[in-house]
Amino acid sequence: MSDSPVVQQVVIVSGMSGAGKSTALNALEDMGFYCVDNLPPALLSDFTRHVEGDTGRYAKVALGIDARAPGEDLSDFPDWLQALRRDGLDCRLLFLNADDAALLQRFSETRRRHPMSRGQHVLTESITRERDLLEPIRQSADWELDTSDLNIHQLRHQTWKCVGPESGGMTVVVQSFAFKNGVPGDVDFVFDARSLPNPHWKPELRAFSGRDREVSQWLERHAQVQEFADDILAFLLRWLPGFQEAQSSYVTIGIGCTGGRHRSVYLADRLAGGLRSAYPEVMVHHREMKK
Repeated sequence: MSDSPVVQQVVIVSGMSGAGKSTALNALEDMGFYCVDNLPPALLSDFTRHVEGDTGRYAKVALGIDARAPGEDLSDFPDWLQALRRDGLDCRLLFLNADDAALLQRFSETRRRHPMSRGQHVLTESITRERDLLEPIRQSADWELDTSDLNIHQLRHQTWKCVGPESGGMTVVVQSFAFKNGVPGDVDFVFDARSLPNPHWKPELRAFSGRDREVSQWLERHAQVQEFADDILAFLLRWLPGFQEAQSSYVTIGIGCTGGRHRSVYLADRLAGGLRSAYPEVMVHHREMKK
């Protein structure tokens, strides 16, 4: 047993309703965080006492906190946060914000009732009321993201970039995408797999994805697919250390094909597996794949 205690990581996710807290929590879950949404702030201390010291199940915890609990007083939140840090927890706060116009548009598009309305306030009043209630939490934030102009994919990436890897390492994100839907705007490297044999033109493979054995085995029978993957992996292992030496905490690699479901998905998973021996924090995101 090691003499050095393991420091548990707690990330609190809060912010305006409609600003993307669920998306941020999903992104943290992909990073291996145990996630709990809509935890009343008054239960924060009790919950952290429950998980404290259990580094097997709760080495990394993410808690979603907002203003939905009726009668909740958030003015004590900064004191709760400081108490957690004094107890030795690596506790940080991510606050998601958005301007009123973006929030109004999102609630209008989804036709959801604002959680602060309770039948008593119009939408604009509910947004203003929630913004005032959450101000003590916002003032305590380690990171604040304005999601007004971010789509869900960009928000996931920004969340990964904020929280980052443990021990000052570098997070590597490998993303598959379809060129027909545009190249992602926040990638550092882009590789084009459209010249490779395409499973889409095999009727028996069309319904599968690059994560299915039928497609992966078909692709692996083609020498150019093997050479393409090996060349990209060798290139990345050669040049990614330069990003780490420049103190980059986050690098995104894009792998594109025509439809974003077969070749790019297979290659993204394969490259991620090859990179994990050198970079423990490797994330995979398939932009065109529906869960």
